[in-house]
Amino acid sequence: MGGKKITTGIKITCDEMRYIALFESISGASVKDCIIDEEQERAIFIVNQGQVGVAIGKGGRNIHTLERMTGKKHEIIEYSEDPVTFMKNALKPATVREIRVSERTDGKKMAVITVNPKDKGVAIGKNGKNAERLRFLAKRYFDIQNVSIT
Repeated sequence: MGGKKITTGIKITCDEMRYIALFESISGASVKDCIIDEEQERAIFIVNQGQVGVAIGKGGRNIHTLERMTGKKHEIIEYSEDPVTFMKNALKPATVREIRVSERTDGKKMAVITVNPKDKGVAIGKNGKNAERLRFLAKRYFDIQNVSIT
């Protein structure tokens, strides 16, 4: 099944633009997208493939600097045009066993993700915040309406 990339309709706010500029100037990594999640007091950065190490910096230096400057937790996900690879990246460090993306008869896409049982808590996150992040990103990039983690 082709992972059609959906980048139209993604709106980046002025605050998110500022975060991207700050992130890129401190880390040297190329940022594809930024989502500021005020409710969880976090900033989620989608970086280009192969840029995670650069983004984090030696010993997490870049992240610590940015978190001090913004007062928010920073989460970094490596982008991929392939929805399965992208979702695996978004769930790290959880070990993903399988991801099945299917299309329902009404045309809506859904993903069922099987993780290693010991990693289920990590995949879902405290109060479901990682699962919520994954659902948001799967819809934002690949128009996947529903994601379940088993």
